[in-house]
Amino acid sequence: MAGLFISFEGVDGVGKTTQVERLRQYLESRGRTVLVTREPGGTPLGATLRQLLLRNVAEDAADIAPRAEALIFAADRAQHVAETILPALERDEVVITDRYLDSSLAYQAGGRELTAREIRDLSLWATNDLLPVRTYLLDMDPAESHARLQHDEDRMESAGDDFQNRTRRAFLDLAKAEPERFRIIDAAQPIETVWTQIRVDIDDLFGYGEASR
Repeated sequence: MAGLFISFEGVDGVGKTTQVERLRQYLESRGRTVLVTREPGGTPLGATLRQLLLRNVAEDAADIAPRAEALIFAADRAQHVAETILPALERDEVVITDRYLDSSLAYQAGGRELTAREIRDLSLWATNDLLPVRTYLLDMDPAESHARLQHDEDRMESAGDDFQNRTRRAFLDLAKAEPERFRIIDAAQPIETVWTQIRVDIDDLFGYGEASR
């Protein structure tokens, strides 16, 4: 496996999609083949599971139980790695994913209050221990980030302020525990400032050097 795996994390509305696209364009301009994907929903199976997770089964159905929710996310991730991520890495491509394992740890173990060990063990089993080499955590107060949303809130986005704040704290705790992999970036800064910080780190990661800056 010769490719490079990068993930973007953070609560909803922090600008992950914008920065993922900036990074894709930049790496392609440097001659790399890039695959952009997301969780949940990075495969046909995942797209079906995404609808269950974000919209619930039916309007009059009981909400998805926390353990069932964790298992659905893990199933999506297992298929995502097997069908999309690993084949691309084996082709020496750069894979950039909008959310990965850390979202499960933050949302299920932080927001839903399951144990982090349960969620981590489940996700690592589902992915055969595959982790990104770099994770960009775009951090912002959830009250500010949700004000940026330009669509109706989905099931996760509408879970309430306490849920969102627990999730943010869980993301920050994850980053603190793995400083070699994570880079925390203040997403309240202007888009160009956020991108510059990502690009500088990417240049170091890929060994592009000062000539690219």
